[in-house]
Amino acid sequence: MATMITTTVHSGNLVLVVAVFLASAVEMVEALTIVVAVGATKGWRSALEGTAVALLVLGTMVVALGPAIVHYVPLATLRLVVGGLLLVFGLQWLRKAVLRAAGLKAKHDEDAIFARQVEELSTPSATSGRDSTAFVVAFKGVFLEGLEVVVIVITLGTTSHALGLAATAAATAIVVVGVVGVIVARQLSSVPENAMKMGVGLMLVSFGTFWSGEGVGVHWPGSDLAIPVLVATYALVAWALVGSLRPRPAARPEAVAAGTEGEGHHV
Repeated sequence: MATMITTTVHSGNLVLVVAVFLASAVEMVEALTIVVAVGATKGWRSALEGTAVALLVLGTMVVALGPAIVHYVPLATLRLVVGGLLLVFGLQWLRKAVLRAAGLKAKHDEDAIFARQVEELSTPSATSGRDSTAFVVAFKGVFLEGLEVVVIVITLGTTSHALGLAATAAATAIVVVGVVGVIVARQLSSVPENAMKMGVGLMLVSFGTFWSGEGVGVHWPGSDLAIPVLVATYALVAWALVGSLRPRPAARPEAVAAGTEGEGHHV
């Protein structure tokens, strides 16, 4: 019995860590694109200062809001509300990822974003020292992208009673993306972002379904072990949607002609 409980907890924690890590990595890749563009055109000092302040504010929000939510909000209500929020987040991510995978929506182009940021920020003036525009743009980019990470960390972490684990996964993703960003600089387009967003969307929708169900009194078979099953189920649905939405290739003229000739013989 103890072994089964331990396995269930470990399985739930693993899905939690992967979901938070991937969500944080995706958002931080987008934030890094903005920071690199700002640093390259307006000055690295102000860009890095804006980034540091944004991360400090976001970290403070996790520390301040997480324990308060756990202490004052009943668990059933928390799970229902959090489940609903995660379903909204997850369905948005999943919808875009499915449309991109099906070729109905343009994929996120980090190089294009970088070029646009450079064009907007480029001026003949200072590219060294402190620059208020660089600070504000870098702060805004990191803060807005990171705010979604904070929501995910707080909701997933508090509901799973593993806020520290969720925060650690997010911090690890930030460090990894930062290190990779230093190494590859502008080569961000090589990151398989749509695949990551598909994975994150599947996990958020699965967590949202699981906790919404628990919030209204559903007893899932296997407890947390139901989460991987939900992920697999939603993955199959997403795969089917991609296949059904993907435009069919137009018939080749030779094939059409051959088909017409065949019909004529039958007549």
